[in-house]
Amino acid sequence: MKITVTGSLGNISKRLTEQLIDKGHTVTVITHNPDKASAIEELNAIPAVGSLYDYDFVVKAFTGADAVYVMIPPNAQTNDLKAEMKTLSNIYARATEATGVKYVANLSGIGAQSPEGNGPSSAFYYSEGRLNELEGVNVLHLRPGMFYTNQHGSVGMIQRMGFMGNNFEASAVIAMTHPHDIADAAAQALDALSFSGKQIKYVVSDELTGGELAQTLGNALGKPNLPWVVFDDEQLKQGIMQGGFSQHMADNFAEMGRAVGKGDIWEQYHADKANVYGHRKFAEFARELGAIYNK
Repeated sequence: MKITVTGSLGNISKRLTEQLIDKGHTVTVITHNPDKASAIEELNAIPAVGSLYDYDFVVKAFTGADAVYVMIPPNAQTNDLKAEMKTLSNIYARATEATGVKYVANLSGIGAQSPEGNGPSSAFYYSEGRLNELEGVNVLHLRPGMFYTNQHGSVGMIQRMGFMGNNFEASAVIAMTHPHDIADAAAQALDALSFSGKQIKYVVSDELTGGELAQTLGNALGKPNLPWVVFDDEQLKQGIMQGGFSQHMADNFAEMGRAVGKGDIWEQYHADKANVYGHRKFAEFARELGAIYNK
């Protein structure tokens, strides 16, 4: 089959591309960076260089495809996440209709069941909704938890300050996901075209409390008994903005933290636990982090 993949050579899309090619599919990879074209070709995939905001370009990249994998690229500096989500989702939906693509795997997120209250995850409510409007198109929404790879951003604080934390208690449970589990779930679905209608699949690799997360990371980074500190919203937002995020995104992450603390963000996931994919435990990822940073 012919499959178009968005996301360039990111943590999910590169592995997804490799697996689909290994299974004999012809894969086109969309990237905005022309410097990535040769690396895409080295995977035996076809590079399509252009902007996802360019409808005509997306139509060209989708033309001839039997299936597509779509995702919204992260933008730490956005001042209106939901508007950005709506714009790109509309381009994806229109391009799907224009080209006759019948299968779409969509990277969404846990918490997409609600348009408000779940921080960045609530923005996926709009992308799922727009794709669900497509008639005669089979859509699989992949809803992961918090990415393991986000913990790269925690290492500096752990090493400098000797603690980690968020705006929720150490006892709060966090559903977490290795990006490779997302890639594997997408590859399985697209290889077999094993979904129909409009479906949701949760991708959760592990569940840890904040305290367990701190303990696991602390052990891996040579900081045993690493404490979990509860920040107030303003402290959390200031730290996030110091990491290069906009005020708008900091506000969104503070909202997400409140939803994690109350458990609201996980409600639909817990109600549908029979429909979950994922097996890579966080402890192994933490050891990989340790190998990188303990040098």
